Amino acid sequence: MYQALYRKYRPKNFDEVVGQEHITATLKQEIASGRIGHAYLFTGSRGTGKTSCSKIIAKAVNCPNQHDGNPCGVCDICKGIDDGSVLDVTEIDAASNNGVDNIRQLREEANFTPAQVNYRVYIIDETHMLSVGAFNALLKIMEEPPEHVIFILATTEVHKIPATILSRCQRFDFRRISPAVIAARVRWVCEQEGIQIEPQAADLIASLAEGGMRDALSLLDVCRSNARSGEQDSSASRAEKITLEHVRQNAGLAVSDSLFAVADAVLRRDVPAVLQEIDRMFENSIDFEKMCVQLIAHYRGLMMAKAVKNPQEFVSGLPQDAQRLSAQAAGYPMGQILYSLTVLQDALSRMGRTAQTRVELEMAAIKLCSPELDRSLEAILARLDRLEAQVRSGAVVPPAGEETASASDLQTALTRVQKEERQPPPSQKRSAAPADAGATTAPTTVGAVVPQAASQQDRPKKPVVPFTPWPQVLEALRHINTALHGALVSTEAFLDGEIVLIDCQDPLFLEMIRSNDYAKKSIHQALLSGAGRDYRIGPFKRERYERKKADDPMEQILASAEKLGVDMSQSRTAVKSGCFCK
Repeated sequence: MYQALYRKYRPKNFDEVVGQEHITATLKQEIASGRIGHAYLFTGSRGTGKTSCSKIIAKAVNCPNQHDGNPCGVCDICKGIDDGSVLDVTEIDAASNNGVDNIRQLREEANFTPAQVNYRVYIIDETHMLSVGAFNALLKIMEEPPEHVIFILATTEVHKIPATILSRCQRFDFRRISPAVIAARVRWVCEQEGIQIEPQAADLIASLAEGGMRDALSLLDVCRSNARSGEQDSSASRAEKITLEHVRQNAGLAVSDSLFAVADAVLRRDVPAVLQEIDRMFENSIDFEKMCVQLIAHYRGLMMAKAVKNPQEFVSGLPQDAQRLSAQAAGYPMGQILYSLTVLQDALSRMGRTAQTRVELEMAAIKLCSPELDRSLEAILARLDRLEAQVRSGAVVPPAGEETASASDLQTALTRVQKEERQPPPSQKRSAAPADAGATTAPTTVGAVVPQAASQQDRPKKPVVPFTPWPQVLEALRHINTALHGALVSTEAFLDGEIVLIDCQDPLFLEMIRSNDYAKKSIHQALLSGAGRDYRIGPFKRERYERKKADDPMEQILASAEKLGVDMSQSRTAVKSGCFCK
């Protein structure tokens, strides 16, 4: 019977466990010195060696020929534990045996001395799946365990284990195995099996394993079968060969060229090109959820390439793609990268709730190419990053067939805006000539003039500040006029010079402060008592004192410049065509 590779090449001793040297060295020392604990807790992600180390411990503590903490692997006890014939070593799946009755049965068996070995070992896998009653039953025997019993708990979610259990175990945290170690192990297994594998294929398998050796060997097994089925010659003498394409097909992945092509098309705002890549993936039966995950990983790589000097340390992938990633990141604004990550992660979260995953990916692609359709902060920042990049490059290039608006043209127009902005209104002009008539206007940047004009237009007529003593005033009003206090209990107040503006939109209150002398007198008394002095009072009008929110910040900037007499038609064309809005 064929045996899966991950079972066939499961480590038989501590020296064969890869990537967990910080744990195996400690366990070997404890076993060799005889300082064996009664309970161990192994935690970590899947496929990192938790169950393998558990079985190695069970063999090492019972092996009569152990050497330096390692079992011999050839005696009857070691072989019996490997094939499951030694009944004193029990492996329990807590996912299917999570009731209190199962743990009670374990407690009854644990009281009996082992029949074949020195220690009765209980390996409880997926321990976090035990019920509350089962944990309480297990706690009782772990408090006072028999001398011949060893508990080994393995879990991927240690936060679900009660603290009373954790405190009675020696805890060992298994790390994710590095891609380089996994790739080396994959190549070694291929040598043992007589399989030819491309180095790039081994690297991709290691990257897809996400730190789990079992996942890597399982994927290698599938790729091996695919390589066999694809052979033209069925003779047994022909060597099996696993290529990079075999790995991609069996993993349901898109090629890295497609990821770079999508990112380049997004940078060009080429919607048809992105949709064509998605259609090509559909024809190749690519899973769109995996494609979305790949795109997220790709943009994360771009982010790391711009944020750190050595992105290879933070990004897993093929080594030959690292240089291409850095080159592509050089032309990508960071704001656009962050916006793309936000859009793709939102699309991925929705894909789990719908069957139309292709539609979700296409919608995300259009959003990536058209940030003006999105009103979120990330989209606005992405558009502003695009504008800054265009200004730094020296020219704004619209699509083919459109007029070109150079940076010098924009500079000239905006300089005129600045001059007109400094001139006083006609009613305030003096007969005297300006002192700086012959002076040269200092050059300014695009981002320094237009936002200034917009801010002056939208500035509130009278700056107001929150009236901080208002809670004390309301407390004093509660003792003076209970009814009025009830109408104002949830209101706010603002100070405009010597006037306290009360933010209450109740028509009854507005009428009271206009015509009811008693109400006004009550508020004045409360101001004296709570704030220490009296103020004039009035209603707070939000439409007067608050800035109105524009539908589109970029459109607001252009409109403000046009009101000042600047011809912004070319700039507006560039915005609509996408040269600014990226």
